[in-house]
Amino acid sequence: MSSPRRTTIYDVAREAGVAASTVSRALNNPRRVNPATREHVLAVAERLGYRPDPLATALQSGHKATIAMLVPDITNPHFFGTIRGAEKRASEAGLTFILANTEESADNERNQIERLSRSVDGFVLAASRMQEATTRELAREYNLVLVNRQVEGLPSAVVDNGAGSRQIVEHLASLGHRSLVYLSGPHRSWPAAQRWRALRAAAEAHGMTARRLGPFPPRVEGGGVAADAGLGAGATALVAHNDLLAIGVLRRLAERGVPVPGQVSVVGYDDIFGADLCAPALTTVAGPHEEAGRAAVELLTRKGSLSRSQPAPQQVVLSSHLVIRRSTGPAAR
Repeated sequence: MSSPRRTTIYDVAREAGVAASTVSRALNNPRRVNPATREHVLAVAERLGYRPDPLATALQSGHKATIAMLVPDITNPHFFGTIRGAEKRASEAGLTFILANTEESADNERNQIERLSRSVDGFVLAASRMQEATTRELAREYNLVLVNRQVEGLPSAVVDNGAGSRQIVEHLASLGHRSLVYLSGPHRSWPAAQRWRALRAAAEAHGMTARRLGPFPPRVEGGGVAADAGLGAGATALVAHNDLLAIGVLRRLAERGVPVPGQVSVVGYDDIFGADLCAPALTTVAGPHEEAGRAAVELLTRKGSLSRSQPAPQQVVLSSHLVIRRSTGPAAR
């Protein structure tokens, strides 16, 4: 069953029979509204259980609003572009920008939101690890926008790995590979599920077998166990959840004397800084992550704006593509 939607200023305006701008003035600038109208609006707002949106109030009043961006792992280069894009857009909008690390923990993520809520007007959640029900619950209380995660009814900006995943399979199939193993990321990772779904469907369409192993820690240290598991599965191509894991896989294969791509091809996701500097240079899926960060902040400011009729929650979807380097080659015979 879906969670009840948070009452908005537009619900109050509709019920009171006035414009949203009138409701805004009644709540934030009462001297500009007829006293009788103001009392009517306040009575309707109380009856509907409306609570003022802090971001909307800050934007409307011209005060310096504050937003926070929460990321699962602040040391992961994958998030650098997303953070940079969000910070730039926040600066352009005159917003104070706070960055917080949740350490891959859904509990930490929720605690950070609740702890910061008194001083923060809106939140951008990057690759959120929280369950959908929890996210919807918090969205009723706070301004939330998601990056690289989709929850029905909530605004989000995502890099769609579907195109990039299909290009991985097409690339490997053209090199004669008949099987691949996906070395999955964290259990609650939304991108991990999306990538596996796209890889599996594309592999089936090309007559290839695909197998999912994991989850593995999405860091270089997780690559050792992931590489050993992939070799044990007997596939000629290993597709890692992200570039950090893929780099760890390359290191482990080198330690074991397994030639890449002579015996096994390796592919990653994210095209982080350094993906082209490892040996061999990593084939990986790239996407406009900085643009996703900018779009998320833009959605957040639109969500808090009182100057327009209420838009439906928006989802910005950006495309990805495969960058071919030296870690992939013809399948071993």
